[in-house]
Amino acid sequence: MTPAGARTPGARGERATAEGTSGMDQAGGTGAAGTAQAAGTAQAAGTAQAAGAIGAALDGLGLSYENPEPGAYLVRLEGQHKLATMTWLIAGEHSLHVEAFFCRQPDENHERFYRFLLERNGRTYGVHFAIDPVGDVYLVGRLPLTAVTPGEIDRLLGCVLSYADDNFDMALELGFASSIRREWVWRQKRGESLANLRAFARFADPQAARNRPGA
Repeated sequence: MTPAGARTPGARGERATAEGTSGMDQAGGTGAAGTAQAAGTAQAAGTAQAAGAIGAALDGLGLSYENPEPGAYLVRLEGQHKLATMTWLIAGEHSLHVEAFFCRQPDENHERFYRFLLERNGRTYGVHFAIDPVGDVYLVGRLPLTAVTPGEIDRLLGCVLSYADDNFDMALELGFASSIRREWVWRQKRGESLANLRAFARFADPQAARNRPGA
C-alpha cells in the first residue's frame, strides 16, 4: 500500500500519456464529440427545414398567425360553430408538436362528455382529443419532422378546424347545458343578443321548451 502523498512509480508517465491522448482528441476533433456535433447540426437543419415548410404553408393559405420564436407558430383558424381555434405548431428537435385548445373542463355530465370525445378519436387523423390535469380539452398530435411539408400542414390544419368546429356545439350541449340555459335567460332579460346561442335554442330557450310535444 502506498503512503498518502507518495509518488507511485510511473505516475508521471501515465499522466503524460493521458494528457497526450486528450490533446490528440482536441486537435483531431474526432470520436464521440465529433459524432455528437454532426448529429446536432443535422437536427438543427431538420428543424429549420420544417419551420420553413410551416411558414410557407401558412403564407400560402393566407392564415393569420404569430411567430413568437423560431420554429413556433400560433395560428388562428376561424370556424362557424367555434369562432376561433388557436393552434400551436412547434418544430422541435425530432418532431412537430400540434396543440389547439378546444374547451374547458365540463360543468356537468362528465362521463357522457368525455365519452363523446373519445369516440371521435377513433376517426381522427394527425391529432386527437386529450385532456390536461384539470380536465380542459385540447386537440394534440405529433408528426416526424420528415413528414412536415406545406401540403401536410394544410391537411393537418384542416383536420384541426374540422374536429374543433364540427364537435363544438354537441360538446357544449353535453357539458354546459345548465350554464347555457342560465346565459339565455340572463341575456333575454337584459335585451342582449342571443345570436351565438341560437344553436342551443331547442333546449335553452324557455319558449321552445314549452312548445315541445309533451311539455
